[in-house]
Order: sequence, then structure tokens, then C-alpha cells
Amino acid sequence: MLTAWIALLLSGALEVLWAVGLKYSDGLTRFWPSVGTAVAIALSFGLFAVSLKWLPFGTAYTVWVGIGAAGTVITGMVLFGETVDATRIACLTLIVSGTIGLKLATPS
Repeated sequence: MLTAWIALLLSGALEVLWAVGLKYSDGLTRFWPSVGTAVAIALSFGLFAVSLKWLPFGTAYTVWVGIGAAGTVITGMVLFGETVDATRIACLTLIVSGTIGLKLATPS
């Protein structure tokens, strides 16, 4: 079970990487960023599929998307100077809280 959660966490982190890769690929017109993006997508989906062997689908998908969404928002703020304001932070907190809540509510 621990392996499934580790695979899921890594797949979520890779989701953030491929989202950033899409930004740097400039519409998939830059070769190496596009290759990196494709590799990150394949690994992210592969690890997500592995996690689904043991974790409930709804919980796994929500955690995967939550990591990707929250990580991408934070990355946008840090790397790309996107707005950091109370509303965005509150919404980010809701995403993280809901993701953690679903993880905690899932039987081990």
C-alpha cells in the first residue's frame, strides 16, 4: 500500500513537471522541452496506473489532480510571477485541504 501512495505522489509531482514543460515548450515548438514534457507525461500516467492497482480510483485521481493543481499554481507564482493574493491562497488551501481530507478518509 505504501508503494501505491509513493507512486501516486511521484505521479502528481511529474504532473507539475509536465505542466511546466508545456510552458517552456512554447506550444511544443521547442524540441527538448517538448521531449521532456512527453517523458514526464508518460511517467506520470504510468505511475498513476500503478497506484490504481491498490488505491480506490476516486481517491487516487483526486489526490493526483490535487497535487498537480496545487503544485502548478505554486510553481506559477514562484517561477512565472503569477499573482499571489488572498483569494488565490484561500482557493489553494481548499484544494490542499480537500486532497488531504480524501486521503485521510480512505481506508488503508
